[in-house]
Amino acid sequence: MELQSKKIGVLMGGMSSEREISLKTGTAIYNTLKEAGYNVVSIDVGKDIGRKIEDGKIDVAFIALHGKYGEDGTVQGMLEIMGIPYTGSGVLGSAVSMNKVISKELFERHRIPTPPYEVICKKDYRKGHKFMTGFPFIVKPANGGSTIGVNIVDSAGRLDSAIQDAFRFDDYILIEKFIDGIVLTAGVLEDEALPVIEVSPKKGFYDYESKYTPGMTEYFVPARIDKKKLKECQELALKCHKVLRCRGITRTDMIMDKSQNLFVLEINTIPGMTATSLIPMAARAAGIEFKDILIKSLEMAIKI
Repeated sequence: MELQSKKIGVLMGGMSSEREISLKTGTAIYNTLKEAGYNVVSIDVGKDIGRKIEDGKIDVAFIALHGKYGEDGTVQGMLEIMGIPYTGSGVLGSAVSMNKVISKELFERHRIPTPPYEVICKKDYRKGHKFMTGFPFIVKPANGGSTIGVNIVDSAGRLDSAIQDAFRFDDYILIEKFIDGIVLTAGVLEDEALPVIEVSPKKGFYDYESKYTPGMTEYFVPARIDKKKLKECQELALKCHKVLRCRGITRTDMIMDKSQNLFVLEINTIPGMTATSLIPMAARAAGIEFKDILIKSLEMAIKI
């Protein structure tokens, strides 16, 4: 009953390139909590977020933000200073998970398999720079999500334009070896792994359109892979969750190549909660309803 007495603020929107998705996530969370009888308000995050939180007099924050200023530890740090408990990972876990360069370095340090990669700083980049051999590559911003600024490059002629596109979103980018295989994702809820989902986009690449357009991607829960590999996926997700000092809900994205080798691509500390999102899908397969995920997240936040 403790949660029933709390005023919950759902932080959504924000100032990143993922604002639109954050609004969908936040609205779904707000509506579900409101229907369940909780005292909840929605807060559209901008530069005046500190004042809005003070004016709202909230007791706990449900962070439904994606990308910069929401998933990177900044809003978490502000809430720490204000003494307001919040859902999801803390400052450190959020910051290192959001940064694909730092997280990949930690994966390597802890022998978590991840595709070969190189890092480029915007100020050091010159057209014609030589990279690791063997196209195709994935070019992506070091910080970001929802596949924004991400491109598959299969020839030298297309590389510079993909690099420039990624630099629109970050001063550091990754050139990552493209692994051809089955896309998999495994969620973690309160230190327990959820069922593994196989992601099968109809157009081949799991891009922004495939993620957020109903019918563009098929999902299989559990994934149609060997049971040992299912368990290995879950173990990898739990290991990533712990290595990067995460808490609450996370989702680790992986790929399995044709030789059944698993590679971790990234971890998401504030995974989407829209109608097509993967965490609610995996939770349903485990017999956990969307409302129960939200309540558990809030209960974890106020217990910390």
